[in-house]
Amino acid sequence: MYDLKDIVEMKKPHACQTNRWEIIRMGADIKIKCLACGQMVMMPRREFEKKMKKILEKSNPE
Repeated sequence: MYDLKDIVEMKKPHACQTNRWEIIRMGADIKIKCLACGQMVMMPRREFEKKMKKILEKSNPE
């Protein structure tokens, strides 16, 4: 399962041609940030789970 600060890959690349996103907010909605251009996108959790392909890097448990 994904967690805050994880790096995920989405099914479709961003307009800047990068497919790496960092999860920066979790709740009923998920906010992700593009690691290439810094643009942020917020979407409902259900839509995020449908569009996410895989977790690339897990955050460090602190």
